[in-house]
Amino acid sequence: MNDLEINTAGLQGSTTLSAEALVQLRSVPILSSLDDQTIHCLDGATEKWIDRDQLLIKQGESTHEFWILLEGAIRISYPTIEGGEQVVHVLEPGASFGEVPLLASIPAPANLRATEPSHLLMLTEDHFWNLMTQCPGVRKAVLGNMAMRLAKQQQATFQQEKMAALGTLAAGLMHELNNPGTAARRASTQLRENLMRMHRLTSKFTRTTLTEAQKKCIYDLQEFALSSKPLVAMSTLDLADAEEALAEWMETAEIEDAWKLAPTLVAIGIDSRTLDCARQSFTGPIFSDTVNWLEALVSSMQLVGTIEESIGRVTELVAAVKSYAYESRGQKQAIDINRSILATLIIVGHKLREKQITVEKNLARDLPLLQTDCKGINQIWTNLLDNAIDAAPQGGKISLKTWADGQDLFILVSDNGSGIPLENQPHIFDTFYTTKPVGVGTGLGLGIVHRIVDQFGGTVRFSSTPGETEFVVRIPNHAS
Repeated sequence: MNDLEINTAGLQGSTTLSAEALVQLRSVPILSSLDDQTIHCLDGATEKWIDRDQLLIKQGESTHEFWILLEGAIRISYPTIEGGEQVVHVLEPGASFGEVPLLASIPAPANLRATEPSHLLMLTEDHFWNLMTQCPGVRKAVLGNMAMRLAKQQQATFQQEKMAALGTLAAGLMHELNNPGTAARRASTQLRENLMRMHRLTSKFTRTTLTEAQKKCIYDLQEFALSSKPLVAMSTLDLADAEEALAEWMETAEIEDAWKLAPTLVAIGIDSRTLDCARQSFTGPIFSDTVNWLEALVSSMQLVGTIEESIGRVTELVAAVKSYAYESRGQKQAIDINRSILATLIIVGHKLREKQITVEKNLARDLPLLQTDCKGINQIWTNLLDNAIDAAPQGGKISLKTWADGQDLFILVSDNGSGIPLENQPHIFDTFYTTKPVGVGTGLGLGIVHRIVDQFGGTVRFSSTPGETEFVVRIPNHAS
């Protein structure tokens, strides 16, 4: 027996419910207040038995039955990306389910699987609608239960989406922080090696009597190294030629590790003419030691720059996270839309780099600050960008644009993906609707966008053709 088969052993297909089933129906909360005559509105329903671990309803599939659990237990779960299931609730005897997909015309939002042998009452779609039209007492109970269940279901699924987003955000941040952290650690190790090398070379100098000319040469080289800035980037060919010329000159001058030293020295503009004073002032091994000491100094300065840049990158990430996460709770605030979008780009930066996506930004410099006491603005860009990244091909392009028109602020997000199929376009803002694989999408992303934009008093529209999908968000600046 496979997961989708129903065990029909002992099937009772009579038009009148068994006495045992009627007794059990009295324990169903939505039916407990019905009188004996009204309870017989359920006559014609089918009793079914299913085995332990049997799948009754699969997430994403259309369902056409209303179920009442008489005995046993049914677990509600969502598939995970790893291929497992995350259990969110277990239904006990007396629970009813299936009315939400029937009444809301949506696919099943979760998997339902028996945790033990279970006895259920099943109503077909036609029987369910007859019940709703002919039995006001049952209809009232079912609708009340549906409203409560739908609210709980949305709340649980929204929480699941937020936790999934938090996990993605945390993974992305760890990835982002690891790069500058690794670079800083590697640079600090190399810097320690340089300092030890400089110490050994300086120790040699202290045992050597230097003339005033030699001291001045060393001082001038040190000043040049400390005051120099990186040259304007040379072409690969020009850089290779400069390094080769200096390395050959230093080899002729019997400088140790000439080819290893040349790239570092060329990077700050040192050539054979710069070192000519040292060659004239020093003879023998002391000249090689002088150039090695100079290279260690230059390399150390470069490594300090790498560490500063790495720490700056970490600081930038922390600032972006603070900007992304902070929202005043019910207080009037002025939001810089451009800054909010840029912070979100940093947060999703690792996903952009993984797919080598180019981001074209055309953000209005004079965009007014958004005055509002609403919250959740960053979730708009996160979900729109996340969808755009998923839709864009490897090496694709995403475009961002902001502008103002009167009191309205506009934000455009577009990608060059394959587009949204025409038959799916009417449903993209529907809660739980998704075209992504099971376990990857919950169908909440664009629903969240629509809900938050609506809270701001704005609108979101889209157009999609193969090769270009464009979302435009309009937010009035007097939103409150």
